Amino acid sequence: MGGVVEGKPSTEMRLNLLQKRECASPCEPPRWKGRVLPEAGVRLATCAIADCRKVGASWKKLSERMGLGQSSELSVIADGAAWIWEQARKRLKPAGDWCVDVYHVSQHIHGCAKAMLGEGYAARRWAQERLEELIEVGGPRFIALIEEQVARSSEPGTREALGALRTYLDGNRDRMWYAQRLKQGLPIGSGPIEGACKKIGSRLKLNSARWRVRRAERFGALLCLDYSDRSADYWHSRAA
Repeated sequence: MGGVVEGKPSTEMRLNLLQKRECASPCEPPRWKGRVLPEAGVRLATCAIADCRKVGASWKKLSERMGLGQSSELSVIADGAAWIWEQARKRLKPAGDWCVDVYHVSQHIHGCAKAMLGEGYAARRWAQERLEELIEVGGPRFIALIEEQVARSSEPGTREALGALRTYLDGNRDRMWYAQRLKQGLPIGSGPIEGACKKIGSRLKLNSARWRVRRAERFGALLCLDYSDRSADYWHSRAA
């Protein structure tokens, strides 16, 4: 979640969201879009203008606070940024159940289709078919299929587009076991964190708004309290 901070125009506000939710009913891959996940019973949002190491250090404390610790039921769902996986490896369980958000992967697949086929139905159809294929077969097998397509192609533009997609996917090959997660009733998308970014970010990114770091963090903290349904408890404790 980006923002303009006085004196540091490239500084980024990083938002974290931890949730506890019941598993959904098992779902077969072709029906993934229509399933409904249970509402989170507990959610805790935090934000800070800090480098990734400080943000990562907070994850362990937050997970322990929510009673997760090194639980085998802990999942990490993110957009594929390398720093997130690096910090998850350091701060959370080493063999964590990690999943790259399916919608971010979809964006890369659609970008590849557009580069090869241009705008239009053919590109959309190719991308949708490849996404469904990925969800069905998993990361390693899907990457092998893309590599086969690269080897068969003689068109430089097509090879370049498929090569770029392969590079992105290869960095996340063990985080795209979507069919297994669907059958376990687990989420495969980071919709909740995207929703939190939209709700909180829209307030921090008001037109012409400029923030000092400490004030942006304080205001962000209040927004996170509200998003976590903890505002009443916080103000009650302040009044005590």
